[in-house]
Amino acid sequence: MPDPDRTREALRAALTAWAVAEVRGDQARVTLAPDPDTLARHLDPVDAGWSLGWTCESVQPPVVRARLTVGGATREGLAGGHTLHDAKLRALADAARFFGVLTPGEAPWVEYDPEDGPNTSDLDAEVEAAPAARTSALPPEPPRDPQMDKARRHIEEMVDQIRAAGKGKEMAHLTMRGYGKTVEESRAIYKELQAILKG
Repeated sequence: MPDPDRTREALRAALTAWAVAEVRGDQARVTLAPDPDTLARHLDPVDAGWSLGWTCESVQPPVVRARLTVGGATREGLAGGHTLHDAKLRALADAARFFGVLTPGEAPWVEYDPEDGPNTSDLDAEVEAAPAARTSALPPEPPRDPQMDKARRHIEEMVDQIRAAGKGKEMAHLTMRGYGKTVEESRAIYKELQAILKG
């Protein structure tokens, strides 16, 4: 069984990609995410049998689910983004969060060009200059909340039922919110999903 600390370190080492969460004029809000192209280099030494899968939940707005399995543990992340690629990166970051990899909470705004994308050169320099500081500054991994794990499973089951019923488009606005940050938020999302299924 791979060491959870080694898994976290490998995922942190892959935190080199920037995903566009939203665009407003010539500005874009970006979030740090693991780079899928470098994951193998970092995860293979930890678990040669690791896997990563994607499911497109919605094309417009772009919402993607990432399913990351390392050391026998599977975690899913759900996120939206400016494009499907951005949503994939953000979903992978969400999945990594459940392995204990925390990314900066505040998503910075940067210059954005429709052809060249976001200008993250200053942010790249910060990430390269302080990888050790970022690792040591992380708080201890929060204890897993069994109620939140249960809420996630219930939401995932409801999303599967809605998709099976052919009502996936009606829930796209909810999938942008993920699973909620508290049990109360998760319950509210579940109730809205229930209403979509019944309606």
